[in-house]
Amino acid sequence: MTQGVPIGEASRASGIKVPTIRYYEQIGLLAAPPRTEGNRRLYDASDLRRLRFIRHARELGFEIEPIRELLALAGEPDRPCASTDRIAAAHLADIDHKIARLTTLRAEVARMTECSNHSAAVCRVIEVLGDHGQSVS
Repeated sequence: MTQGVPIGEASRASGIKVPTIRYYEQIGLLAAPPRTEGNRRLYDASDLRRLRFIRHARELGFEIEPIRELLALAGEPDRPCASTDRIAAAHLADIDHKIARLTTLRAEVARMTECSNHSAAVCRVIEVLGDHGQSVS
């Protein structure tokens, strides 16, 4: 019989929900594990490491395709890290873009809330939301 842990235990050990583990298998991010005679999946230590890698990458905001690339690169330990650096740099640029966008959005919402002692008829929030031309983004 094959050694391993069932999907529920793999979920607890990795911090990834059972349906998400199944999804990762479906899209090929995680190889389908061997199954018992009763057709239960059994995950070994390398599967659990891979799941934790994926979880951590997702927590850092990486999308599925870059994670797929990083996993492939992790399987080639003698390869120079230029490719992994490229993937991380692209992700960092995306984070910087999101931060800039959020900073702009924050400033706009702060500007909208400057006056709070008026009636809804002259409310700056209602006015700006009603006229996108007043928006700074």
